[in-house]
Amino acid sequence: MADPYTTLGVSRSATEKEIKSAYRKLAKELHPDKNKDNPKATERFSAASQAYDLLSDKDKRARFDRGEIDADGNPASPFGGAGGGFGGGGFGQRPGGQSGFRSSDMGGFAQEGADLGDIFEDLFGGRRAGGMGGGRRPPPPSKGADIQYRLRVPFIDAAQRADQRITLSDGKTIDLKLPAGVEDGTVMRLKGKGQDGPAGAGDGLVAIAVDNHAYFRRDGHDVRLDLPITLDEAISGAKVKVPTVDAAVMLTISPGSASGKVLRLKGKGFSKKNGQRGDQLVTLEIILPEADSDDMVELAKRIEGWKDESNPRAKFGV
Repeated sequence: MADPYTTLGVSRSATEKEIKSAYRKLAKELHPDKNKDNPKATERFSAASQAYDLLSDKDKRARFDRGEIDADGNPASPFGGAGGGFGGGGFGQRPGGQSGFRSSDMGGFAQEGADLGDIFEDLFGGRRAGGMGGGRRPPPPSKGADIQYRLRVPFIDAAQRADQRITLSDGKTIDLKLPAGVEDGTVMRLKGKGQDGPAGAGDGLVAIAVDNHAYFRRDGHDVRLDLPITLDEAISGAKVKVPTVDAAVMLTISPGSASGKVLRLKGKGFSKKNGQRGDQLVTLEIILPEADSDDMVELAKRIEGWKDESNPRAKFGV
């Protein structure tokens, strides 16, 4: 895997906010829904998801920056890749520019014809070193490939963080608990649910796609709803039943409420990463009766001769 910073297009000193912003931009651009006929975009989406998974984890990022793990999250070799020897004159560079080893460094074993290969096998766990001068080490065993999944989640389920059932490539079905802060483009990592490999199985990467709703809209962690009310309810005030992502609640409309007024229902939005929830913002929308209906005729009779002398457009200066 390429350097995760390069994959996301950020510097190594990037803040968490900059990393998240870069990932969200790429996720929207490369999301499988928008690139159904572009396999390269899907590959880049997967790479960006893996890069974000590593860099958004403070511990993994710190270990990667220190060179303890590679871009795939696998432990880095404790000896590096150059094979420069152990120092102390035993292996590597000898005085005078000669390379190799000296028999005195090995207690005379070389003179007696000892099989140094066996010693190297003990030192390196059964792997014979590639030459006495420290040749390039064989690559470490790799994990199996990750498997990509795409999970569509209903709007209400995403807001409630309801468990979602998904069928894996091996035919097994599991229930996923949506994480706090879940949103469209969130990628969930299922450890060990990928393809098998010499160093263990890869992971399953589940990309979340949150469906739209018929009348709710998401605004950050808040949920917005346009609520139709009658002229009578706006003038006299009323208590009306309002749907939320959890269940319907009673909402008090104050007398004299105007169209566009926003009322707030605490804790009825989407979850944040800290587990708290946003709010539901209800925008009042006064609906008049149909122009040719009996109700409109009756309303016209009631206000006949009355005129509102205020100027609601005064702020325009016209």
